[in-house]
Amino acid sequence: MAAEAAAAAAAPVSPQPGRCAYFVARKRRFCKMVPARGKRFCGEHGGREEENGRKRIPCPLDPKHTVYEDQLQKHLKKCNSREKPKPVYYSQDINAGLKDTTELPEEQVPISALSKEELEDLIRKLRRASNCINYVLKDQILSHQALQEALSDPQNGEVAFKHLKQQASILGNMERLHLLEPGNCFVEFGAGRGKLSHWVDIALQDSKDVHFLLVERATTRFKVDGKHRKNCFERLQVDIQHLCLNKVPVLVKEKLPVIGIGKHVCGAATDLALRCLVETYTKLCKGEKESPAPKRFKSNETSITSNNSGELHGKPIADSWSPVAGVVIALCCHHRCDWKHYVGQDFFTKVGLGAMEFNYFKRMTSWATCGMRETERKSYATHTKNEEQSNETEEDDQDEYNVDSLQGLLTTEDRKQIGQLCKLLIDHGRIEYLQQRGYEAMLQHYTDLSVSLENVLLTAVPCQSSLTPSTA
Repeated sequence: MAAEAAAAAAAPVSPQPGRCAYFVARKRRFCKMVPARGKRFCGEHGGREEENGRKRIPCPLDPKHTVYEDQLQKHLKKCNSREKPKPVYYSQDINAGLKDTTELPEEQVPISALSKEELEDLIRKLRRASNCINYVLKDQILSHQALQEALSDPQNGEVAFKHLKQQASILGNMERLHLLEPGNCFVEFGAGRGKLSHWVDIALQDSKDVHFLLVERATTRFKVDGKHRKNCFERLQVDIQHLCLNKVPVLVKEKLPVIGIGKHVCGAATDLALRCLVETYTKLCKGEKESPAPKRFKSNETSITSNNSGELHGKPIADSWSPVAGVVIALCCHHRCDWKHYVGQDFFTKVGLGAMEFNYFKRMTSWATCGMRETERKSYATHTKNEEQSNETEEDDQDEYNVDSLQGLLTTEDRKQIGQLCKLLIDHGRIEYLQQRGYEAMLQHYTDLSVSLENVLLTAVPCQSSLTPSTA
């Protein structure tokens, strides 16, 4: 009660001069919009009652905003929430994958509702399946000179610094794999503001023979690609599930090799992106073998193919070409994976697992971060809480189980280890999917846990034996 009284006392008693007089109770302040001349309220708040015979009503397309009732039909034709014409590269469910016949119940049983025997059986299956994964993730925490100035700028706060370190390491790993080269089309999945593509462009020093496709299904504010050359950067506002790269005009015209990149591509979006690149796009490209050969560019008076610098892990492949030159994606939010889109279904089947186990394992992945959060809270509670809110981790959406109910069965360290195994198992399915399609794929730690709890990077480049000869 005392806190509510203090908040009420702190609320302003009158609006600022020239501002709307409507008090927003939820925010405990007056609206900051500027009303029309001679009006006390802005358009959103002044028309809730009839005013001069006109009444505002919620927009039927998006009730978050209102419109004058007598102007509704005119508004519906230009409302930003209206259904827009599908772009040429839209193809319904082209990357969705084959739908598994296994139907899971709509209301999923919480992990906390499982009996001790059922939980132990799940963990046994997890450990048995994980025995086939006989490698340990290496640390590939790198940096790149393109970000050195920004990393040393004291005006960048702690959150910005952490993002910059991750972006620098992603670029460093791209350079290690010879993917940071001109003559490519970089496709950033889940682009958001487009910061990763921004730094790639800076690293390439404004090379002319480079294109960027920024894939993001939602509209985004404060985009950085607006600062770059318009003929080089292009936004594709479409869900990855429906993206057909073969119909993107610049790829149809230029025939550039594609490099898929992404920083924290959440859950099922990673599977959709992988299928979009190495299955849909590659398959359709191979079906167009009779089309003109890939472009070749001259660099330092030497003709090179337009793939990743004519090399594969340092080995020359000057006369070979692949539609997809590489994949570099930072993984996150495994709890948002979806069995029907998951590219590692064959791997799960091979180790005796199916949709039901996947459904539990994907939720148990959060134990990898939640268990760690509980341990770290003892030493620096406030710092850790603020830090995790700034990272792209998955703890915010985890209300599917009650950790306290597991205290008697599993220790914090047990949960952390099991969560990490679940993540590794899901990611290994993606690795096998890529390997079966002719790619040398790896998982590695690309940043420190103090920077991001989601610190695994998936990389893939074509195996030399899978490359097709160029006829250029």
